[in-house]
Amino acid sequence: MNKIKLILFDLDGTLVNTLEDLAVSTNVALKEHGYPQHPIEAYKYFVGNGVYKLIERALPCEARTEEEINKIKESFIAYYDAHLTDYTKPYEGILETIEKLKMSGIQLAVVTNKPHAQALRVVRACFKPDTFIEVWGQREGIPHKPDPTVVRQIMTKYERVSDEVLYIGDSDVDMQTAKNAQVKGLGASWGFRTEEELLENGAWVVLQRNEEILKYT
Repeated sequence: MNKIKLILFDLDGTLVNTLEDLAVSTNVALKEHGYPQHPIEAYKYFVGNGVYKLIERALPCEARTEEEINKIKESFIAYYDAHLTDYTKPYEGILETIEKLKMSGIQLAVVTNKPHAQALRVVRACFKPDTFIEVWGQREGIPHKPDPTVVRQIMTKYERVSDEVLYIGDSDVDMQTAKNAQVKGLGASWGFRTEEELLENGAWVVLQRNEEILKYT
């Protein structure tokens, strides 16, 4: 019998590559308000802490006021909502890996700092309807990662203890989330950040390919 009963996944940079859609949408919003745009690669370091932080990091330092961030954020959301999955797709091999995990009886869930409605739409566009038992995006009044609240709520709901749970993500935020929730954090090196960042932030192991998840279940 498998020891691991539940795997929690980050979304952007872990299950699906959303970088180009996020970059294009932010650049459209920046251009609309007369700010410089950034190359797609730069967005690997802007994403990970929700939309507000994404916009804050993309703006020039002198423009990072709450009023200005919220104004650009509004433009970003309007464009991104209409172009959510123009370029977004699951990472190579992830659908097959997910299928094998499900066939072995492991429960799968998504915990992301992407706004909840957008997270649901991306998951619905990229995965079968019954793939995940829970999809939790960022919601008003609920702390977002690296706060462990959502991870713990899912564990409690499905009566899972730390030794039965893995958390998989591609950033410092994800590894901190795993640590704060007292579960093992597996780093996704194919995502937006570096292996060094994942290890520095407490990754139990760094995966080079998503099929390696199967070895730790």
